[in-house]
Amino acid sequence: MNNKGFTLIEIMLVIVIIGILVGVVLPRLTGRSQEARISAAKLQIQTVSLALDAFEADNGRFATNEEGLSALLVKPDNINNWKGPYLKKKVIKDPWGNPYIYVSPGIHNKDYDLKSYGPDGADGGSDDITNWDEKD
Repeated sequence: MNNKGFTLIEIMLVIVIIGILVGVVLPRLTGRSQEARISAAKLQIQTVSLALDAFEADNGRFATNEEGLSALLVKPDNINNWKGPYLKKKVIKDPWGNPYIYVSPGIHNKDYDLKSYGPDGADGGSDDITNWDEKD
């Protein structure tokens, strides 16, 4: 008799091997995804900081708290030398979909503070990403 099918044991063995691979690889990929988002947030904070500095160079001041980061995309009413938009991206949100926190004048920096609440989306904790040194 010449059977060309798989036995139940062979199929179960393949399912177990796939389960082990998923159990080993998936957590590593998930960790990389979070690392990539953190790196992206740091890079975005640097990019927004450069845009704020360009805004200040053109207008003689930083955006106010009321104007917020939208002043980098849309000309505020009381500005004459605005040469924006200073950012190409239309929405200023961190990789987790939350808006960046902008405070001017800053508490930690003289000119402004820029912050993402990080992966947990809550203020405080070691996962917050800022434009200042946390040791201050």
